[in-house]
Amino acid sequence: MQTQTSNQILDVLIIGAGVSGIGMASRLASEQPHKTYALLERKAEIGGTWSQFRYPGVRSDSDMFTYGYKFKPWREYQTLADGTSIRNYLNDTAEDFGVTQNIHYGQHCTAADWDSATQTWTVTATHEPTGEPQTWRARFVVSCQGYYNHQQGYQPDFPGQDDFKGQIIHPQQWPKDLDYAGKNVVVIGSGATAVTVVPALAEQAANVTMLQRSPTYIFSLPGWDSMTEWLSKVLPKSWSFGIARWRNLHIWQTTYKVCKRFPNFMRKFLVGQAKRLLGDQYSDANFNPEYDPWDQRLCAVPDADLYQAIRAGKADVVTDHIAHFTADGIQLKSGQHLPADIIISATGLQVQMFGGMDLRVDSQPYDVSQKMIYKSVLLQDLPNFAWIFGYINLSWTMKTDLSSLYLCRLFAHMAAQDIAQVTPQDDANSMLDCSVLDQLNAGYVVRARPFLPRQGKAAPWIVRHNYKEDRKMMLRTPIADPVLQTKPPVRADDEHHGNKVTHLPKAA
Repeated sequence: MQTQTSNQILDVLIIGAGVSGIGMASRLASEQPHKTYALLERKAEIGGTWSQFRYPGVRSDSDMFTYGYKFKPWREYQTLADGTSIRNYLNDTAEDFGVTQNIHYGQHCTAADWDSATQTWTVTATHEPTGEPQTWRARFVVSCQGYYNHQQGYQPDFPGQDDFKGQIIHPQQWPKDLDYAGKNVVVIGSGATAVTVVPALAEQAANVTMLQRSPTYIFSLPGWDSMTEWLSKVLPKSWSFGIARWRNLHIWQTTYKVCKRFPNFMRKFLVGQAKRLLGDQYSDANFNPEYDPWDQRLCAVPDADLYQAIRAGKADVVTDHIAHFTADGIQLKSGQHLPADIIISATGLQVQMFGGMDLRVDSQPYDVSQKMIYKSVLLQDLPNFAWIFGYINLSWTMKTDLSSLYLCRLFAHMAAQDIAQVTPQDDANSMLDCSVLDQLNAGYVVRARPFLPRQGKAAPWIVRHNYKEDRKMMLRTPIADPVLQTKPPVRADDEHHGNKVTHLPKAA
């Protein structure tokens, strides 16, 4: 694999060196070793989300046997890994597949322009350590930048927050030297970040209060996979870890399906677990949500650590609404006052598409909010551009790896058929007035609906969040598809006659 510089035309330009980007680059290096590529990363290290978030206790909210790559299985027994372990795993993966040498750090990509005359993308970037502008040219761009703004989380404008004399911190910008030992901490929020950071802070803080507007479904699972550890003693590790991955995939898929088909049953199960683990500390007001399971994401905690902190008196949960901040805490609408030295605003993400890049096709702006996604990876009317996006109801990487494999299939097909340009086009008026994440009612999804890609009526424009169906669609159905418009390479004799457009017929 060749290492390229910014003045060369690459076969593939990957943007983002997190879980999605390292996975895509590793698959490309393995499946298409002749392709030239570069991976651009804004930060100074590999990690993406796991480089951004450094708050105490930060960990995966999916089990690592399915969150880890299929081509590089997770080889430890903790169920939910901490951020440092995941960064180390990503670095090891990049080294193993020769990706590290192709990563260019400090690259803030601000614009991407497609030129039909040359059938190439030009990506404009700023090298942030020096401030120097840079351009990168490639035949295909793969965005692995996630879906949220890494520079700024969602921060509501709380009434009276300027009156507060302590520190207000968003977990996305956690200070390295924050001293919370012996202090009163209020964590605003009840999602994955809140249920993670509360028990971690409770180990040293005087008291930690999780302030929520409404409860969240919290599922406690074993933090150590004893079954896989035992199997590893009697079976080859490749078998035992393969069994763990298969088992957990089906557990999570079944859990999601049962939540959707039998919500009352799953409510009783999840709330029943909270009652059993909390004992006298349980209350419906704090732990029995009004919505059905999986209308919002379930929050997984290892070994009931949140519940243990509450039972030990180190943490508590308050369900109420904020009236205003005070000099020394938060005044609630119920009349209760929460004293605080530090307020953690675990209020979620600020959705941002493609890292904020401005996309253009032949100098014309491209509005992703008015477009659909083809086979969950290519974008309607956007030539040679892919968006790697994971699951919302399973481990993120289960979907991103399918997308990477589909793209490798696509690249091989394009080379074999002398195709230089592919553009998904909708001739059947398939677009619906809903986003690809409308299955969730989480706050960040609701806020982002106007900016997200649209959902389609039928395949290949439906984003299903279903591993079995996606595996069939991405890996087993033919690349050839009438929906996928193709063009051969531009040659000298095409300049005055245009480039012939073809539609791939469906394979038999």
